[in-house]
Amino acid sequence: MSKFPSIPRRTFLRGLGTVMALPVLESMLPSLRLMGATTADAATTAAGFPKRLAWIYIPNGANMPDWIPATTGRDYELSKILQPLQSHKSDITVISGLDNNMANEFGDGGGGHARASAAYLTGVHPRKTAGADIRNGISADQIAAEALSDQTKIPSMELSCDAGQRNDTCDSGYSCAYQFNISWKSPTMPVNPEVDPKAAFERLFGSGDAAQTAEAMAKRRLYNKSVLDYVLDDSKRLNANLGDSDQRKLDEYLSAVRDLEKRIAASEKFKLELPPEMRPHGLDSDPNFEGHMRLMYDIMTLAFQTDATRISTFIVGHDGSNRPYPQTGIFEGHHDISHHRNNPVQRAKMAVINRYHVENFAYFLDKLKAVKEGDGTLLDNCAIVYGGGLGEPNTHTPENNPIVLAGRAGGAFTSGQHLYTGGHVPLTNLYRSMLATAGVKTEKIGDSNGQLDLIKAS
Repeated sequence: MSKFPSIPRRTFLRGLGTVMALPVLESMLPSLRLMGATTADAATTAAGFPKRLAWIYIPNGANMPDWIPATTGRDYELSKILQPLQSHKSDITVISGLDNNMANEFGDGGGGHARASAAYLTGVHPRKTAGADIRNGISADQIAAEALSDQTKIPSMELSCDAGQRNDTCDSGYSCAYQFNISWKSPTMPVNPEVDPKAAFERLFGSGDAAQTAEAMAKRRLYNKSVLDYVLDDSKRLNANLGDSDQRKLDEYLSAVRDLEKRIAASEKFKLELPPEMRPHGLDSDPNFEGHMRLMYDIMTLAFQTDATRISTFIVGHDGSNRPYPQTGIFEGHHDISHHRNNPVQRAKMAVINRYHVENFAYFLDKLKAVKEGDGTLLDNCAIVYGGGLGEPNTHTPENNPIVLAGRAGGAFTSGQHLYTGGHVPLTNLYRSMLATAGVKTEKIGDSNGQLDLIKAS
């Protein structure tokens, strides 16, 4: 028996305007096991670890011949685009034959990018309007967030690398609300994602009291302090009651928070030191896109690690994005390239951009896999969809979408394979299966007609 007492899972480090949730420590496991998995907190596994669900959205479809593996089953080889995931091959499932069917025209004409984003998590065909009378559906992430809202500090986190337009018309008569949001709290209420890593960090570690949080932020700027300075006394008291293993885990966590804080500050400084004409000011203009993207991935990792939230979405780029990728040698706009007209040179460039996005997704999986939870990892207790609302981009076809599922949802899913559904299966079937692993029961999500039993562990 340990000489150190069990501590509650909901133990926080507190200070002025600051509330820091903790990662799962060994000292918490006895109390977590008592929670069980049959109560309202059905997202907690028998070992005491919650399930986390996330959706990572990539723009403009993919060069599908370089995305789809040549064979199915467990002995498949990763395709050219997906090769950066080689070290995570046993942790992922490539799924072919899933459709974002409600993004089809159905007589509405142009606007494929807006529909692709709007229908992606809702499974609903959005009303074509450039005005305020927008109408969509409730997205899968928000269904889960509502069901689990009493379990975490933050019901859900919505992140993006694109500030975008929030008003007016963006795509062939569709409101910008459709193109820059994939999360919808209600049919008429999109959830605008947070674009600023600093603001996302403050939301993660703020007290929830806007005045206190603002005061703490002002003091940190004035005195060049860290968020950790405000919880120092609490962390010292907690550390004295932890065993060696938990002390190391706490130290690693606090170091990760401080490292993220420093990188956010460096990013802010970098932007301020740029000439005015080079500072990010709108769409596709961030000169440090990769740094921005990785900060968001790190924020998601900490949010999941501390169980501050169990639900997150991240828009790497909005559909229709014309961002160039000079870091890959591609100086043309992504959207322009995506309309390749079957030109092999343009297709090859599209594949380079697709692979670059996958490389950074692999970075996120590295981070999740580095966090230990019992005998497994944080990634083991996640179900993360990486993909987009279009398949073949040249024709805006929302069928056979590029989809990778990462994580095993605590053992509920089998990974390490390439699955073909047989074709024309709604994406929302996958989402229903994901929500079920988190204890969220659904009869239907948008156009779903069942669950995706293929991915379930036998």
